[in-house]
Amino acid sequence: MLEIRPNCECCDKDLVPDSTEAMICTYECTFCVTCVNEILENVCPNCGGGFVPRPIRPKMARRIGLSINHQPPSIERVHTKYSIEELKEFSAKVKHTKPEDR
Repeated sequence: MLEIRPNCECCDKDLVPDSTEAMICTYECTFCVTCVNEILENVCPNCGGGFVPRPIRPKMARRIGLSINHQPPSIERVHTKYSIEELKEFSAKVKHTKPEDR
């Protein structure tokens, strides 16, 4: 099940569960759309993959046991171990390759 992380791993911006600004990679690394576009340039600093908008878990259980109330978001904040310069250097090496070709 998708882990819904509470913050951008780069700038620490709060990303509430229904945020339309949250972006994830295939490993669920979570960043805000501003950091993805302006710092990471659509390159995950952990796996090198691209980003997509994070799905929003339904508030209402339209099927029994399936909603944000039944599978709550994580409260554990995650932070990148890399500096802004390291993030940009990594991105510069990878960004010219399409995500599907990485």
